[in-house]
Amino acid sequence: MPRWLRALLSTWTGGFAVLVVVVIALTAVVSVFWTPFDPMLSDVRGRWAAPGWPHLLGTDATGRDILSLIMAGARTTAFVAVGAGVVATLVGVSLAALGALTARWVRESVAVLVDILIAFPVLMIAMMISAVWGGSLWVVVFAVGIGFGVSIARVTRPELRRVQQSDFVLAGRASGLTAGQNLVRHLLPNIAPVFIVQLSWSMAVAVLAEAGLSYLGFGASLTEASWGTLLADLQRYIGVHPLTVVWPGLAITVTVLGLNLLGDALREATDPTLSRRAAQVHVPEVVA
Repeated sequence: MPRWLRALLSTWTGGFAVLVVVVIALTAVVSVFWTPFDPMLSDVRGRWAAPGWPHLLGTDATGRDILSLIMAGARTTAFVAVGAGVVATLVGVSLAALGALTARWVRESVAVLVDILIAFPVLMIAMMISAVWGGSLWVVVFAVGIGFGVSIARVTRPELRRVQQSDFVLAGRASGLTAGQNLVRHLLPNIAPVFIVQLSWSMAVAVLAEAGLSYLGFGASLTEASWGTLLADLQRYIGVHPLTVVWPGLAITVTVLGLNLLGDALREATDPTLSRRAAQVHVPEVVA
């Protein structure tokens, strides 16, 4: 087992985060092939069934199985989180590299562009695009990915500039490495801890953004299962069937918490400076 993985699993936050991510990923994969019931199949005769067998979490106002909807919604959540993470990575690394490794006029232009783009809330941009092009998960992925890619670029650009002045980077440049080779071999690995935290946070917010936009009708379509859509459907009956609202809300909360904790735990596991500082901490003995 790699050292960083052992360090990740050695803390309760890392273990909990890994457990949450693994469960969501497995649920998303399993839901592609199997769910207890068809999540979109309505059965008026079975509406508002109490939790039990065969509907373990009960049914909604149209008789759909809530557990099946939660499982299918995990697939939507995983798609949005991973898709937004990929887009944010591409945008963030590209802008950070342009803002740190190019000519002065390019760096200044990128800095101005990042400052302009970061002023617009991501959810507002996604809602505006959805209003023009229609609600779609792809709109959520690209809107959130681009928005948080800009945030990643703003945070990682100073780190790139700092690492760029290191002796090993200067030595690599003197040995004939190109800017791109230096970026891949030396710069990106050394900003990975900061980048990982920002990326996990962007994926967590992507989950919240998808749920919020779907709740408002700007995200998943009616033929796609989504925790936000399910929450919007069930909250109208919260006064009569309050327990049904708990399941999608709990799924969203645990997923976002797990992704946030995963970023912090991964930073501690992959950043050697943090591990060295932790090893050097000395707790004085208390003499009675």
